[in-house]
Amino acid sequence: MNKKIIFKASGLIIILFSIWMLIPTKKNKDLFSERVKVSLRDVGNKILLRNQDTTSLILPVIELEENKYQLSFQKPLSFEPGNLVSIIDSSFQKATLPKDYLVETIQCEEQEVAYSYQILNNVENSIIPCAGRYLPESCYTIEVQFTNIKTTSPSGQIGYYGLLFAGFVLVFLGFYKRELEPDIPENAENYATLGSFQFYPEQNKLVKQAEEISLSKKECELLEIFVANPNQIIKRDELTKKVWEDHGVFVGRSLDTYISKLRKKLEKDDSVKITNVHGVGYKLEINS
Repeated sequence: MNKKIIFKASGLIIILFSIWMLIPTKKNKDLFSERVKVSLRDVGNKILLRNQDTTSLILPVIELEENKYQLSFQKPLSFEPGNLVSIIDSSFQKATLPKDYLVETIQCEEQEVAYSYQILNNVENSIIPCAGRYLPESCYTIEVQFTNIKTTSPSGQIGYYGLLFAGFVLVFLGFYKRELEPDIPENAENYATLGSFQFYPEQNKLVKQAEEISLSKKECELLEIFVANPNQIIKRDELTKKVWEDHGVFVGRSLDTYISKLRKKLEKDDSVKITNVHGVGYKLEINS
């Protein structure tokens, strides 16, 4: 595959991937928020059932700030902290929510924390105090804050911006036509070395370092014969027959004209030249 096509394709893939990673995933965030709210309503329902309350309402779950939610109730209630821990853990596991969170039970009037605990993915570091002591009946709100939501860090963003830049560089290289390097055809193996030239018969061209020299069809056919028979005399009749036999009328001076054009295109390399063998034909001389 052509190098430029590889550069363009690779660059575009990197650019699209980097942009995708840098765009805020609002849809994913909204989905996470809804999952938390449904799970907390399930928590509220189980707490009310533990209080043998099947009629009072669970108030709408509120997102206080990013990753922090509030569950509140219509009527006062009482609960044992150990039950609260197990109910929240069960509901969160069922909803496959993150395993790192902080829970605070707050008295409505005083706005003081009546009970709190922290759960970490590493269970040994979780903090669950005062299990077994019932909280007296009162108005409570339960606030849950997720403490280890994985988001793209600033350093990670820098990495994606670096990838984005690299993608643009690759695309630029794919479109940039370098003067110092010729556009070598895809089937680059189909060329013949001719002194300091590379001859591509299928592409009708000569390439010499940074310069690309176009050949006419007749020039290319003649040179192909010479390249196949280096340093050998090829008769005029043989050349005209092979190049012009199936292409209409041959004008006597046509061969000499095309040989002259080829000589001009090869003159930049002194080690390669086409010489005239008087009365016989021509010879491609290559001095190694």
